[in-house]
Amino acid sequence: MKRRDFVKALGGLGGGLALGGLAACGQEQKSGAASVASSSQQTFEWKMVTTWPEGFPGLGTGAERLAKLITAMSGGRINVKLYAAGELVPALEVFDAVSGGTVELGHGASYYWKGKAPAAQFFAAVPFGMNAQEMNGWLYYGGGQQLWDKVYAPFNLKPFPAGNTGVQMGGWFNKPINTTRDLQGLRMRIPGLGGEVLKRAGGVPVTLPGGEIFTSLKTGVIDATEWVGPWNDLAFGLHQAAKYYYTPGWHEPGSVLECMVNMDAYNTLPDDLKLVVENACKAINMDMLAEYTARNPAALEALKNEHGVEVREFPAEVLERLRRISEEVVAELAASDPLVAEVHASFRDFQQEAQAWHAVSEEAFYRARRAG
Repeated sequence: MKRRDFVKALGGLGGGLALGGLAACGQEQKSGAASVASSSQQTFEWKMVTTWPEGFPGLGTGAERLAKLITAMSGGRINVKLYAAGELVPALEVFDAVSGGTVELGHGASYYWKGKAPAAQFFAAVPFGMNAQEMNGWLYYGGGQQLWDKVYAPFNLKPFPAGNTGVQMGGWFNKPINTTRDLQGLRMRIPGLGGEVLKRAGGVPVTLPGGEIFTSLKTGVIDATEWVGPWNDLAFGLHQAAKYYYTPGWHEPGSVLECMVNMDAYNTLPDDLKLVVENACKAINMDMLAEYTARNPAALEALKNEHGVEVREFPAEVLERLRRISEEVVAELAASDPLVAEVHASFRDFQQEAQAWHAVSEEAFYRARRAG
């Protein structure tokens, strides 16, 4: 029976028993149905700010798609207006803008907020940590999301995974990296835990928003930069500012992008619209990784064949040194605070389990495929 017919039938029943309690019940049903209908028509005008330049491939366009998807999936009941970095707030002030309620939504990467919540870094990228597949497993089914909620709760924020780049490149350098000595004094744009690792290896980490990277590298303000990978790096023209392109991205093996929602705004939503926001983020999380997987190969070929870029692997000595330092940095971070320790323990345990499984699945398959 259709809902409209059901309500009508209840009204008829109530009229026939006007002297009984069922009449009042029928009126309550009508009143409740009207209340639900009224609630379903409520609309919300939301603003989303991002840490990304306008129209930037992958990261920026992923945020744009998320804004449009929330609007479309909600049937316009949540109308999201997007603002790129600097249009409403500076790139690195997104966290505060959403936390304070200036805007309802923000899109960025949680390692940018390490000064506010050190544990947040685990939900973006950990050097020599989990890749995109493993991060999704941890966040969706391994308790990671619940811990992320706990970390962001004091800031009046509800976080969701909303994109992933996959394993990134190691970065662009104006000089070759042959030994660990070449890291001494190296001024490199590198955020998060990777920056702390570089610092202990003798380098000088610099945090810059994406829009400032090319000019800083070109003018010598920095000697090197990590960004994302071939697709994004080609779009930024980084091959015009540095000669050497290194792999692998030891510092960001599966970088999670986030959608932050102001908790007060989130709690005003009816349950169905909360599900719209959650599932729109899930859809973009999958979509962004798929697009990076599709776009990076052609971009890498263009960098090598059209622009003469030389792709180099970090020497084993350098990677081993960085890995040892990474272990020290993460262990010290975990010991600094009980909440960080709780997040680290969950992250570490899930990574160990995932690695054991992938050793006999993903890695074994890759070896077999290469052998062919």
